[in-house]
Amino acid sequence: MHDNELIFRHSDRPPFHTAFLVAFQHVLACFVAIIAPTIIVTGALGLQNEAPYLISLALLVSGISTLIQTQRLGPLGSGLLCVQGTSFSFVAALISAGLIARERGASDHEVLGVLFGICMAGSLIEMALGSVLHHLKRIITPTVTGVVVTLIGLSLISVGVTDIAGGHGAENPGDPMNLLLAVIVIGVVLICQLSRHPMLRVGSVFVGLLAGCIAAALLGRLDLSGVAQAPLFQFPQPLRYGLGFDVAAFIPVAFIFAITAIETVGDLTGSSRASHLPTSGPEYQKRIRGGVLGDSFNSLLAGILNTFPNTTFSQNTGIIHLTGVASRHIGLFVGGILIVLGLIPAMGAVLQSIPQPVLGAATTLMFGLIAVSGIRMLAEQRMTRKRVMIIALSLGAGLGVELVPQVLSGLPELIQSVLSSSITTGGLLAILMHLILPEHQVTEEDAVSDAAQQGADTP
Repeated sequence: MHDNELIFRHSDRPPFHTAFLVAFQHVLACFVAIIAPTIIVTGALGLQNEAPYLISLALLVSGISTLIQTQRLGPLGSGLLCVQGTSFSFVAALISAGLIARERGASDHEVLGVLFGICMAGSLIEMALGSVLHHLKRIITPTVTGVVVTLIGLSLISVGVTDIAGGHGAENPGDPMNLLLAVIVIGVVLICQLSRHPMLRVGSVFVGLLAGCIAAALLGRLDLSGVAQAPLFQFPQPLRYGLGFDVAAFIPVAFIFAITAIETVGDLTGSSRASHLPTSGPEYQKRIRGGVLGDSFNSLLAGILNTFPNTTFSQNTGIIHLTGVASRHIGLFVGGILIVLGLIPAMGAVLQSIPQPVLGAATTLMFGLIAVSGIRMLAEQRMTRKRVMIIALSLGAGLGVELVPQVLSGLPELIQSVLSSSITTGGLLAILMHLILPEHQVTEEDAVSDAAQQGADTP
């Protein structure tokens, strides 16, 4: 099949067996990305007892959100084949917010109440930003977005490596068996990525996790005892953990909502292009507004149903290219599969039992890829002196407060809490420098060339 050829276009209705097979490929491509943020956040905050329930809800809400995004509900949704799921972008900010709540003596339920409260408040901000995105892009430039995405990836790598070592509070951190499991997972993922079979490449992380779990079972390190205790079927209980709010915890999360609103525009544009639909004009703008509004509504729904913010996934655009199927009706099957999985708590218990070194290996690789994605955003721009200085100082300050948090110890507690997030510090500094530094169009390459030429001209 030629890369630009579509077998089923946007409004076509594929046969049932074709639709189900294509939907399964979409689910396979995003499954790990949907469940991993919840596992990581609950693990980092010591909320493992709540993890199976929250994982099930992550799948359920992703299914509902995908239906809204692909089928449109009034003004909500883009009407494109674009899958929604729990966003990795929020993981570092949510962990930081949860730690702030912990420091103030919050119980497990209260910590979750604060997290869901600030996520719901942040979704309202994204909803408001949807109508002024064209103005927002003048402030949150590709340089700012690239810096923030890079910091998201780099700041999360320590979380993944901690899981490889056995997790927080491990009795024997750095156990060689943990490292062996991690090597198996990464090795299988690399083999799949280098394979000539498209399906293996699409599902490489899923296959790696499966191989890691099999190896863990053979080594006697897979504990499935919690699965037997999980109920067979369970409906979600809205606002089960109540609602809380903390200003210091909210600011980093609100900042990520602004970033993801712009990323959603990119994802929807990619889906429009892959679906052979306009990427400019009134129809395109209507899809973008509906998509961003759908994003924010789905994140609000996620908070109500006790899970973390949802956003569009970019990897599903690749599945459209791979299969040649752009029909939005595939979203009905994707959403249906995810909803069924989410209504079965035993599924959450099974996923929560994935050994930490196995999950840590997969997520470390994924976090590295997020950082690479940010670096690509930065590399695609013309490197003027202004941009070079913005990138250098923002990354330095962002990673600095992450690695040496005591540098902020002399500041008021509220400012410490806000700036302790590498994403907030680096992102806000990038925005501030973009606004105040004068624009120099001379690139670093031009400067080097000029210096070389001056040297050559010197007698």
